[in-house]
Amino acid sequence: MSLSPQDTVTTLISAILQLVLQQDQQLERAMSQVFSQHKPTLAQQAQTVAHCGALLRRLNAYQALAGADQSLPALIAAYLNQVQATAQAQTRWQQLPAQLQDGCPDWLEQLGQAELGADWPAERAALAQAAPRYIRVNRLKASKEQLQQALAQAGIQNQPVHGVDTALQITSDAALFQTQAFKQGWFEQQDAGSQLVAAALPVKPGSRVIDACAGAGGKTLALVAAMQAKGRLLAMDVEQWKLDNLQQRANRAGAGNIETRLISSSKTIKRLAGKADYLLLDVPCTGSGVLRRNPDAKWRAPMRLAELQQLQQDILQRYSKMLAVGGELLYATCSIFPSENRRQIDLFLATRPDFVLLSDQQISPAATGFDGFYSAHLRRISELG
Repeated sequence: MSLSPQDTVTTLISAILQLVLQQDQQLERAMSQVFSQHKPTLAQQAQTVAHCGALLRRLNAYQALAGADQSLPALIAAYLNQVQATAQAQTRWQQLPAQLQDGCPDWLEQLGQAELGADWPAERAALAQAAPRYIRVNRLKASKEQLQQALAQAGIQNQPVHGVDTALQITSDAALFQTQAFKQGWFEQQDAGSQLVAAALPVKPGSRVIDACAGAGGKTLALVAAMQAKGRLLAMDVEQWKLDNLQQRANRAGAGNIETRLISSSKTIKRLAGKADYLLLDVPCTGSGVLRRNPDAKWRAPMRLAELQQLQQDILQRYSKMLAVGGELLYATCSIFPSENRRQIDLFLATRPDFVLLSDQQISPAATGFDGFYSAHLRRISELG
């Protein structure tokens, strides 16, 4: 006997959560594995993704509602009961402490209070919400108006984003990656806050640009579009598979001026001393600003903040030497914690008189509805004495 659509979705949720909570797999990888095995419809996939994200964003709250029975079926039942929003369920929810209602583990609560003080509760609440879906128009291939029209013709509702010229918000459930617009490279999925960070580095056509922590390449591709694919952009990372994925995305986007290079040793950096007009350092961080997109990260081992801070400062000190005198650097994180952000810049400037700070910005999930990011824009004014 075949399962009902709702039972099928519940089965998918259970299989994914088993991988995430019991086998410590990342959510995205777990979903990919389960969908490949069960081959659900696109509608079932969308429902499952939404439910898994919602449950994991407030996992400890649903554990509290499940009571003594902490089994996976009991946890899912507690979540689904809350989704039904009966009067009894709403009453039980309101009786939970605010920390639990926001799905915040103890270690993160302590860190958030220490870092942000009175601002933490608002940020904590914002990080418990589902993340809006944003895309960036690829102006190498289409205008925003052309993209909007193409999406509308495909039945995908969208709207411009105030203050982010390259962004559209997708306001309907849609199989974005099935559209011709995506296949033709007209857009990339990218949070509006991330787009603001990329726009803070004023690259120009013909520039020599290095993105030294390229990762998945969202900001890399945004920089190339701002360069009109003219000049040279060197995308670097310590993991080759990320660079391979970036090259595939670059091919679809029509970004032919991207060169990828693996950082295999410190010599890779030293050979590029003074070579860049613009340098992006999107450094490893706690990811505190993007927890609503990666809610499973909250339930793993606590973030090793001290180790990350040491790595961030090391990257700033060593990689910044790739910048030519007169060149501009953008230091960026997807964190809302000051110790990873402005404090790192202040520490860097205290030891590096060859740099000056031009501006910085903190993007607050609570204030903007975007993911949380920080960026600092610096210029190199001299050789290091």
